[in-house]
Amino acid sequence: MRSKDTLAQGLLSNINNDAIISVIAEDETESYNLDDIEELEVPILPLRNMVLFPNVLIPITIGREKSNKLVEYAYSNKKFIAVVAQRDASVEDPGKKDLHQFGTLVQIIKILKLPDGNSTIIAQGRKKIELKELTSEEPYLSGKVVVHEEDFSKIKKTEEKALESSLRDVAYEILSLNRDIPQEASLALENIKGLDFLANFIATNINAEVNDKQKILRISDGKVKVERLLKLMNKEVNLLEIKNEIAGKTNVDIDQQQRDYYLRQQMKVLQTELGAEGPDEEIAALKERAESKDWPENIKEHFYKELAKLLRSNPAAADFAVSMNYCEFMLDLPWNKITEDSFDLKNAQKILDKDHQGLEKVKERILEYLAVLKLKNDIKGPILCLYGPPGVGKTSLGRSIAKALGREYNRISLGGLHDETEIRGHRKTYVGAMPGKIMQSIKKSGVSNPVFILDEIDKIGNNFRGDPSSAFLEVLDPEQNNAFTDNYLEVEYDLSKVLFIATANSLDTIQPALRDRMEIIEITGYTFEEKEEIAKKHLIPKQRTEHGLKAKDFTISAKGLKFLIENYTRESGVRGLERTIGSVIRKIAKSIAMEEEYKKSIGPDEVIKYLGAPIFERETYQDNEYAGVVTGLAWTQVGGEILFIESSLNRGKGRLTLSGQLGDVMKESATTALSWLKANAEKYGIDHRVFETYDLHIHVPAGAVPKDGPSAGITMLTSMVSTYTQRKIKSKLAMTGEITLRGKVLPVGGIKEKLLAAKRAGIKEIIFSERNQRDVKDIPEKYTDGLKLNFVKDAKEVLEIALMKTKVDDPINFEFPKEK
Repeated sequence: MRSKDTLAQGLLSNINNDAIISVIAEDETESYNLDDIEELEVPILPLRNMVLFPNVLIPITIGREKSNKLVEYAYSNKKFIAVVAQRDASVEDPGKKDLHQFGTLVQIIKILKLPDGNSTIIAQGRKKIELKELTSEEPYLSGKVVVHEEDFSKIKKTEEKALESSLRDVAYEILSLNRDIPQEASLALENIKGLDFLANFIATNINAEVNDKQKILRISDGKVKVERLLKLMNKEVNLLEIKNEIAGKTNVDIDQQQRDYYLRQQMKVLQTELGAEGPDEEIAALKERAESKDWPENIKEHFYKELAKLLRSNPAAADFAVSMNYCEFMLDLPWNKITEDSFDLKNAQKILDKDHQGLEKVKERILEYLAVLKLKNDIKGPILCLYGPPGVGKTSLGRSIAKALGREYNRISLGGLHDETEIRGHRKTYVGAMPGKIMQSIKKSGVSNPVFILDEIDKIGNNFRGDPSSAFLEVLDPEQNNAFTDNYLEVEYDLSKVLFIATANSLDTIQPALRDRMEIIEITGYTFEEKEEIAKKHLIPKQRTEHGLKAKDFTISAKGLKFLIENYTRESGVRGLERTIGSVIRKIAKSIAMEEEYKKSIGPDEVIKYLGAPIFERETYQDNEYAGVVTGLAWTQVGGEILFIESSLNRGKGRLTLSGQLGDVMKESATTALSWLKANAEKYGIDHRVFETYDLHIHVPAGAVPKDGPSAGITMLTSMVSTYTQRKIKSKLAMTGEITLRGKVLPVGGIKEKLLAAKRAGIKEIIFSERNQRDVKDIPEKYTDGLKLNFVKDAKEVLEIALMKTKVDDPINFEFPKEK
């Protein structure tokens, strides 16, 4: 048993002592009257460092197994027990010779079970007893005790009041001198009535040796007992006064440095008591880690120099923590620790195909990169930079490469980075110094050859704090990064084993010298068909899981998915598509949660119901009953599109008008096409006077959308010739290509996207430049099925294919002024 022997605890526990005694009176523990009994046999409870007096209520913590059995028995059977103090607190299993002669007969009021398995009993002292003999030691101590009465009756009334007042005064003085005792204790002291109870209560809780308390317990004469107690209390007062006086002088004499030292020594003692390490133990632990560390000799030598400085430093100095952090950081870096690469390229291809739909050229280039790495076993070479619009999977491609190689994956976001020290770190002497992002990520990955994704490298800032992009020149240069120096680390670190992969949305903002160190791999975006596959294989299952649904809860039909992609998203990547699919699934989740009826197969009608009216509308082929309306093909960041170029003639003075928010390139294409047509007008039966008496207006619909690019030259020429000749355009025909003044048809880009856009719009025949034939060969046959592809060299071939001999139903009758 252990109890916190403080006056405060006893005072607080006895605030309502009178009330508790009244409850006890209603429920006696045993049927016999203690006043009539002189000797009885009871269980004996040994106490460590504690003496309990009659009439006092106090908590006692029980820890020994025997004691637990004893209190359980006594409490359940409403038996009295005798508590007797041990002579030696260290004895675990005491016998009679280990116990004092006098103790207290106790009634157990309550047992409280503690989380650590121990118990606390609320004990009420009843009578003083003398232990005569032990009758049993198992399962707990039992013995015969003799009850002794305390005699306070011989004290006169005046003496009683004086003694009681003296006890209270000295008790209040102890409370005022001891700052550890709460102020509420004085209130408790006021509530205690009667000299006998006050004396026994203070004797129980005063801070004194067990032997001194035992001497007071033996005394039966009330007056002698109180006088002996007052002497003990005055001794405590004197000790407290001396202690406070010493503390006051020390506070005046000790300067700041001595105060810090004193506090640190106290902290060191506390750390030792709590099992925590002090500075010496921490330094020893660092040295032990260093001895088992596999690192270069020059780095090892540098570390031990820093450790020697640390040993000479005062733990109270500010530099001590800086040096300690630096040494720990050096030990945390994985100097020669690398992950063994997995060069199973077939498995790598499976991973790339599983994680990414389409992007065939990109995946092929990555496999080539891994193949060279396998054969050469040296990563030196150009740094890959995946360039393309948002949401096309640049970052996730890097994650797939790490998975294929079996390397650790680490991503550093560079968007908005504007301070060079975030790359190279701070000098460790600065306040708040820390390593740069590169070294922090190396530490985090735990190996020296992770895959690093340098995300958004095109969005690095540049201001008065430095140029972070220039700091990357050393990081990304294979000839320099084997000796990269971080300002915080101060020694060289080999980054040549790291596989760096940068991502960017635009190349214009990347510093030319930095761009020169990277191999640009362009990711143009996903086709409509690829988006369908991505949605089926990845996005719908992912969103379904995130929203807590199962496959049986709903399906999105092919028509519904196609309708959703075409009418609610317009992007190169699939982020917007994923969010839109998530919106549909949330509506379904709501219906399930609210137990509402809903259709499990999601078609176009359900998509409109959940998402509202379509946001975007794709162009579809229109008939050829009008002259001058030609279908062109364009590339946008969200994929291929068809567009219509219209032209019309009005009486005027031969002016050319362009509308539809065209860029400079498209305006030049229109001017070039018109110049070629004027030079070759007679070949197509066009009267030259029409160019002087009629104004030509060329318009590209959707005027709110800016349009530019070298893809509309032959389309504009065909529209002009159709308008001037009033001949029909071949049905379901589209075209793309640039034209020169000599009539040559030049190749253009985005062939795959344009071809797929034409197929979606119902086009059956397409005209390309002959030099675009190589681009079509790279497109899978499934995308070209059902399309007739014409490859031409010059404008004459375009017009032969595109123009029909028949004229429109209501042709223009050209009228020219008579010549004077």
